[in-house]
Amino acid sequence: MCSAVVAGYEAVNRLLHPQPVGLLGWVAAAGLVGFVGNEWVAGFRIRVGRAIDSVALIADGYHARTDGLTSLAVVLGALGVWLGFPAADPLIGLVITAMIVGIVWQSAKAVFTRLLDGIDPAVLADIRHAVEHTPEVQAVTQVRARWVGHRLHAELNITVRPELSVAQGHAIAAEVRHHLLHHLPSLANAIIHVDPLDASGEEHHRIAEHWHGDWLAHSHP
Repeated sequence: MCSAVVAGYEAVNRLLHPQPVGLLGWVAAAGLVGFVGNEWVAGFRIRVGRAIDSVALIADGYHARTDGLTSLAVVLGALGVWLGFPAADPLIGLVITAMIVGIVWQSAKAVFTRLLDGIDPAVLADIRHAVEHTPEVQAVTQVRARWVGHRLHAELNITVRPELSVAQGHAIAAEVRHHLLHHLPSLANAIIHVDPLDASGEEHHRIAEHWHGDWLAHSHP
């Protein structure tokens, strides 16, 4: 964010107090080299970050990509000055400022979401989609998940036909877990709760208010 403030300040200052830009050829060459190098590093970091589900590494990759796009913007600014439009350099600086702010916002949002145990809704939808296509599963009533480091842990309620035996329900739960582990490479474990079709959902697991001897009245969610 500090770099965005500096870039924005310098861009506005150049607009208000124009200054000549020299060595345009070297400026453009340096910008191209910077773009190619940073884009390679960005692609590598993003690929590895996604492979190990590291939000921090992905954010670092996008930071490198911003640096690369900044270098490319410098080339465009030099081209504009060379074509006789001196304001191109500070205007490109303002574009760079907006890009940096956008990347910082998106990266910070992703990192803090992970820190607060937040889950991307797309992950929950992916879990639900995978389970619903498992034979014998009638419905998926609850899906919960959280990150522990780079590994995902999930808990879900599935509904099966009520006439199935305990052994059959257990076999279906084992199949669902196996399917999820293959479908989601980042998944470390999944706890499967099996409900009969006529008593599915969390509302059937709540225990109403009751007493134990001299204890205070209490209930269980």
